[in-house]
Amino acid sequence: MTDLRDKNCFITGAASGIGRATAFAAVRAGAKLVLTDIDDAALQDVAKDIRAANGTVLAAEALDVSNYDAVRAFTQQVLAAHGSMDVVMNIAGIAIWGEITALQHEHWRRVVDVNLMGPIHVMECLVPAMVEAGRGGHIVNVSSAAGLFALPLHAAYSASKFGLRGASEVLRFDLKRHGIKVSVVCPGAVDTGLVKTLKIIGVDATDPRVERLRQRFQRHAVTPGKAAQAILDGVRKNRYLIYTSPDIRALYWLKRKFAWPLNVGLVLVERQVQALEERQRREHHS
Repeated sequence: MTDLRDKNCFITGAASGIGRATAFAAVRAGAKLVLTDIDDAALQDVAKDIRAANGTVLAAEALDVSNYDAVRAFTQQVLAAHGSMDVVMNIAGIAIWGEITALQHEHWRRVVDVNLMGPIHVMECLVPAMVEAGRGGHIVNVSSAAGLFALPLHAAYSASKFGLRGASEVLRFDLKRHGIKVSVVCPGAVDTGLVKTLKIIGVDATDPRVERLRQRFQRHAVTPGKAAQAILDGVRKNRYLIYTSPDIRALYWLKRKFAWPLNVGLVLVERQVQALEERQRREHHS
């Protein structure tokens, strides 16, 4: 079991959503935190609130994880000042959806740079020091339900999330001899800021029908706090796949055991999306 008490814990995406909730949950478990996020103002507010509650924040610095040079510079400072990390949690991520005919190159590039290369940058800079320290440790990479099975409009997003799951599965075995455990978090619906900032290329986000779908998603979604608790419970129990809600566990089981019914369901969802897009196109040209 992984105990976070007095452990150095590096968390990306810590200013909001699952990352913020996980930072507070980790510090309640006794961890000493190193926090990053692209939103400096919100990140500093989180660090201030944690310190006000007598939690330990070793460092908190704004960072775009897709920028390797920035990640390297910051992690070198952290390692020099505080030694190696015991737990690394790659939570930062963005969501860009759309059909391949609508997605532009910059959409593919940005989502892969943040969701896949971002965690790779962090692990590349921190894991060697964990190995050298010889204390073992734990890596937590947040993938997605879209990293387990295909979902309509998710080609770019799934490319990043399937890739992160694949890298994590390899590292699970490569790092075992060093006592470093690896967990992959596969959230389903979580009511975070991503719900409002999600980009669906080629779909008008202001359409009332889109807003109704968003509201339906939020009613089904778990809170960031519940997701964070699921992550910490999974880490403590050394689970490889960590689910934040039971529906994703069930769907992944269906995919492996009964692929045909799941594929039929996904086709039906895809048809609904196509119908919405077609209505929007007709209304735009009318």
